Amino acid sequence: MNTKTSPDENRPPGDSVAWSRFRERMPVTAKWIYLDHAAVAPLPGPTAEAISAFGQSAAAEGDAVWPQWQARYEQVRKTAAGLFGAMPHELAFVPSTTFGIGLVAEGFPWKAGDNVVTFENEFPSNLYPWMNLASRGVETRRVPVVDGRPDLNRLAEACDERTRIVTVSWIGYSSGWRLDPKELADLAHSAGALLFLDAIQGLGVFPMDVKEAGVDFFAADGHKWMMGPEGAGVFYCREEHLDTLRPVMIGWNSVQGRYDFGGVELKFRREAARYEGGSPGHLGVHALGASLDLLAEFGLSASHSAVGDRVVEITELFASKLAAGGAEIVSPRHSGHESGILVFNLPGQSPEEIRSRCLDAGIVLSCRGGGVRVSPHAYISEDDVDRLVEVVCSQ
Repeated sequence: MNTKTSPDENRPPGDSVAWSRFRERMPVTAKWIYLDHAAVAPLPGPTAEAISAFGQSAAAEGDAVWPQWQARYEQVRKTAAGLFGAMPHELAFVPSTTFGIGLVAEGFPWKAGDNVVTFENEFPSNLYPWMNLASRGVETRRVPVVDGRPDLNRLAEACDERTRIVTVSWIGYSSGWRLDPKELADLAHSAGALLFLDAIQGLGVFPMDVKEAGVDFFAADGHKWMMGPEGAGVFYCREEHLDTLRPVMIGWNSVQGRYDFGGVELKFRREAARYEGGSPGHLGVHALGASLDLLAEFGLSASHSAVGDRVVEITELFASKLAAGGAEIVSPRHSGHESGILVFNLPGQSPEEIRSRCLDAGIVLSCRGGGVRVSPHAYISEDDVDRLVEVVCSQ
């Protein structure tokens, strides 16, 4: 019997052959141990090639090949939708997570006295758009978080009959605490509200079926765990809510007769692409598509993710070896809530000092959450773990 497996099968996290093959697709490994995917990820080789191919096509052909560009654009929409359990017409491409949040914050039919409920330690992009609604009489309720562990009971207690949106990050950017999207959706719906999920720290690693989870809206730029370029992200709007949100920043591409420039009629497309407004961002989306294809090849799907299993495994290895070397692990690590984000400190050393030393040693990471944050992707090796521990714990 032939037991050889192919790269697109869901692999166990310890399959070193698969992850070595993934690593070969990452040019950044020639220079850096890159542990900063929660900030901005390096581009995989196939993604860089997609950018180059688009540039050569645009230079040689101009818009003569625009139909082929658009066909690829729509194929990427289908790919992304399939990875997240959505339908293609429920997905729009957006230039940032912030833009996607704004589509809901500015498009929802608010009334004075309504409120939004969230956690106080959200990334600012998931706070400011809601706080900006105060001039319309909408309150933003920020629930306190202790030791980086968001308490869903406190979140539920903050909701009342005037709560319209519960908006929460899937994974905390400074703590790494991962929440269950279905549990969040059930909480919001029990309060008579809708759920907006800031998904940027989870998409590309962990599986999520939006239909099964019951998520109403999500947004995520592609430049973190999806390993795409900055400026190419996704926004999800459950089909039943398409008419709930007032379209903002509309343009020729928002309407049903979008290619009939002379027949002006304001009839919106029956799909989330109505929120895209103007000309498609072909270059960024083509690049994002190459990254998504790579992740799917190595086991990312809506129902399971070998990529996520590997990320958790390698992050746990960082945690155990750093702790053994005398580091204080700041991020709470509990089964079911772990992610690819780990924050640590070393007694007597500032996070900025540690980061500077790491950069000098060819290691890229960040300072977040009062400590040093490492955020490895699935191609990071055990040797990389040992090298970081050697650099930071030997002083």
